[in-house]
Amino acid sequence: MSVTKDGVPAQAGTSPAASDAPAGRGRASRPGRRRRRRDDPRLEHVLREQASVWTRMKRERWTYAFIVPGLLFFLLFAYVPLLGNVVAFQDYSPYWGIGGSEWVGFDNFTAMFSDPQFLGALKNTLLISSLQIAFAFPAPILLALLLNSLISERTKRVVQSIVYLPHFISWVIVISIWQQVFGGAGPAAELFSAIGLDNVNIMSDPDTFKALVVSQVIWKDIGWGTIIFFAAISGIPNELYEAAAVDGAGAARRTWHITLPGLVPVITLLLILTIGNVLTVGFEQLLLQQPAVGADAAEVLDTFVYYRGIAGGDWGLSTAAGLFKGVIGTVLVLAANKFAKRLGTGGLF
Repeated sequence: MSVTKDGVPAQAGTSPAASDAPAGRGRASRPGRRRRRRDDPRLEHVLREQASVWTRMKRERWTYAFIVPGLLFFLLFAYVPLLGNVVAFQDYSPYWGIGGSEWVGFDNFTAMFSDPQFLGALKNTLLISSLQIAFAFPAPILLALLLNSLISERTKRVVQSIVYLPHFISWVIVISIWQQVFGGAGPAAELFSAIGLDNVNIMSDPDTFKALVVSQVIWKDIGWGTIIFFAAISGIPNELYEAAAVDGAGAARRTWHITLPGLVPVITLLLILTIGNVLTVGFEQLLLQQPAVGADAAEVLDTFVYYRGIAGGDWGLSTAAGLFKGVIGTVLVLAANKFAKRLGTGGLF
């Protein structure tokens, strides 16, 4: 018979090692695990970080209170309206409301993709967006590089102020100005008549309308984009330019090897956002000019939604078109962001 270390006879079928073992292995080991988890330095670090975040938020509560109006704005006017996308799956009637309208599933999407007017609007939207990415997007970059090469700071500020002013003018005024200049009775038409081209009205020509739209966007928003790129250029250290000048690099090489690489993060960010809005072109701009050139040239998805939904009362199909725009835009942003990260240029998130 075996005897334990305390002199007490051990029961049959047991051993001193077994008698020293805990009665409940799993139950006895849990407190030890919990103690180890509490004593884990990584867990303590996380708890301290959480406590410090809440402490800072409590200490700066009045500063964080200024965020509340912005959060409420996006909550009420951006996220809550997303619930209205359910109309895309209904034969919606304002009289019956969302709860009383008939559920039709994907019938609105089927009708949308079989509608020639929608397909034409989609084609015009993609074409105008492609032209804007190709010509309107690089225009502020080129202007910022040009102004940055000027020696006189006063000249830079004057030119920047002049090109920035159209950004504050509404599209109604912009279209009126362009109509007065390039319309049938404007100086542009008189110039064309003087060189032998009669009856030239750029504002009502469907063949040149898309180029006209891109030109208007460049004229109106090039100053706004220039300010953004100027801010990025100012963040590039002057020591890089000085070192390149000492090594014999001219202005063109300094721009190519220093300025442009310094602008790559900002260009990538703005390009991703632009790609996400590829199905959204100027609604007001095109709506004002559509009567002059016709729907075949100026009908885009935004005007299609307006005329079919608000003006025509086909709420389900117009909501389906809007939902289609949102889904495609989200997919394009995610794809462009992932592609930018693979290239090593960073991304939006």
